[in-house]
Amino acid sequence: MLSGTFRSGGGVCPTRKRKSIVNEMQRLIKSVVIAAAVAVIVTPSVARADAYVNPWAGVNFGSELSNGRGAFGVSAGAMGAGAIGGEATFGYSPSFFGTSNDFGTNTAIDLMGNLIVGVPVGGQHGPGLRPYFTAGLGLIRTQIDGGTVFDVASSNNDFGWNAGAGVMGYFGDHVGLRGDVRYLRTLDGNIINGLDLGGFHFWRTSIGLVIR
Repeated sequence: MLSGTFRSGGGVCPTRKRKSIVNEMQRLIKSVVIAAAVAVIVTPSVARADAYVNPWAGVNFGSELSNGRGAFGVSAGAMGAGAIGGEATFGYSPSFFGTSNDFGTNTAIDLMGNLIVGVPVGGQHGPGLRPYFTAGLGLIRTQIDGGTVFDVASSNNDFGWNAGAGVMGYFGDHVGLRGDVRYLRTLDGNIINGLDLGGFHFWRTSIGLVIR
C-alpha cells in the first residue's frame, strides 16, 4: 500500500507532510499513466472500430465496508470488427467506508484500463446485443479524513485489478443500455488502525446508457 498522511493525536510535521504529498502525487501520476497505457494497448487500431461511451451508476457489495453504497462513473472504449476491444473506466464511490460522522469524508476511486472480449449478436449496426468478459489493471485510491469511529486520516494509492462480465444492448445504431458486474481488488496494502486494506476488495454492479 502506498501510504499517505496519517493523523492520530499529535500534529504532522509540515516538511514531512509536504514530502508525503509530493511522493503520493508522483505515484498517482505513474498509476494513471499505466492505466491509460493499458487502455491504449488493448484498444483495437482497426478503422472499423465500434467506439462507445458509457456513463453509469451502480452499487458496491461483497465487502463488509461497502455493502449497498452507491457509485457512479464513466467508461469509454472501442470494439473491433471481431470480438476484441479495450476500454478505460473511471469509478467514484463517495462514503465508501461509512457515514461522514463515523469516518469523515471518505471515498474510493478506481481508474482501470481493460481488455474486453465480446461477440456481437445481430451485428455492429442496428439493434443487437454484445455479451462480454472484461479484465484489466489500474489504480485504486482510498481516502479517509477521520471521524468519531475511525479517528485516523489516510489516503492511499494502490495498483489493482478488476474482472467481470456484462452485456451491451442496442435499440438502434447509436443508443442502448449496458449492465455490468465486476470484482475489484488491490495488489497489496497495509493495516491502518485495525482497518485491513491489504485485501481491499469489493464487487460492483452497474447499469447505464451506452452511446456508440
